[in-house]
Amino acid sequence: MKIKSQPSTVPEVDMTPMIDIVFQLIAFFMVISNFEQDKADERVSLPKDQLAKPPVSKRESAFTLNFGFDRDVQGNIVDQTAYIFDGDQKFTIDTVRNRLRQEARFYEAIGKEKSDVTVEIRADKDVKSGEVQELIQMCQEDDIQFERFALKATQKVDGF
Repeated sequence: MKIKSQPSTVPEVDMTPMIDIVFQLIAFFMVISNFEQDKADERVSLPKDQLAKPPVSKRESAFTLNFGFDRDVQGNIVDQTAYIFDGDQKFTIDTVRNRLRQEARFYEAIGKEKSDVTVEIRADKDVKSGEVQELIQMCQEDDIQFERFALKATQKVDGF
């Protein structure tokens, strides 16, 4: 008796859904990493300045203070009190001191010299310059002692 052999068939897997998910993950992480690097806060409307230039290289040890106002959907200021925003927390100029001490302790704990840490201040165009100076002075107090500062502004292009 002769047995017929059937040709072996290898089942094929449809890779289209897998490829779609991989591309979606790539796009997701590209967007997230871009926002993480920027540390921008939509509640801060930066001033435009002719001399503002993007940094040449990324600062190694830096943290960002977003200094602005609560705004509505249209971008209008809701509350005239200026706040320092840190994620979902907000501090007034009077209450941010403990947060600055916490940052100072963090850099001490990881062995970084506070003189090498840059404090990036993203101040809203409507925040009074005296309040920004007060924040800088607070960062220089004896128990905090940050020495390097960078202020952020939007580069002004002629005609805009």
